[in-house]
Amino acid sequence: MASIQLTASAISAKGFVSFDGNLRNTGKIASFAPFSKSSSSSFRSLAVRAATAVAPKYTSLKPLADRVLVKIKTAEEKTVGGILLPSSAQSKPQGGEVVAVGEGRTIGKTKVDISLQTGTKVVYSKYAGTEVEFNGANHLILKEDDIVGILDTDEISDMIPLNDRVLIKVAEAEQKTAGGLLLTEASKEKPSIGTVVAVGPGPLDEEGKRKILSVNPGNTVLYSKYAGNEFKASDGSDYIALRASDIMAVLS
Repeated sequence: MASIQLTASAISAKGFVSFDGNLRNTGKIASFAPFSKSSSSSFRSLAVRAATAVAPKYTSLKPLADRVLVKIKTAEEKTVGGILLPSSAQSKPQGGEVVAVGEGRTIGKTKVDISLQTGTKVVYSKYAGTEVEFNGANHLILKEDDIVGILDTDEISDMIPLNDRVLIKVAEAEQKTAGGLLLTEASKEKPSIGTVVAVGPGPLDEEGKRKILSVNPGNTVLYSKYAGNEFKASDGSDYIALRASDIMAVLS
């Protein structure tokens, strides 16, 4: 979904292209500058983008079934300290605002409507959905189940998980070995233990009814090491939102 801008400075005698530009985000559609064999003309611009651009003549976009249209939140251009970030260093947003919803889906004989309303601010899975440029802004069309939770504030700890998602505050990494040796940041093992902060209402069964999750806020849990979506709070604390099925055990 990111765009890549490559600028070629010259073409060598062997036919290899040398680049003097950087990889950066761009809003341009892929284009090539013409060149001839008799001259050492360069490619002026090559932009590769995964987003689908919707022509201006289309003024409405209605998601189907259990899909949701989300207007993507703009990436942060500065650090907390006010330092301007280059486009290559800007983190990809994982949040946005719901602008349209589908009619829902049918589970068995039960019609299940989408629980989200337009205007709701949500957080979604990092690699979910299809990016669309619509009405001059970047949007994402994704399934309702790819939305992790609702977040009306800028604090990740306030997120309300959806469906079978669980929000966990990750335990801090061990500072020392069992023998008392101080660990460097590089040698600290990534924790897979944390405290449950909030849980979703549960997944839908074959009759369209919610199944209550087996974990509760306050539980200390052990979860799969590479599961879920990771977030960092404003105070530096680490959080992870994952499916309840990725939790392997409750510790006590």
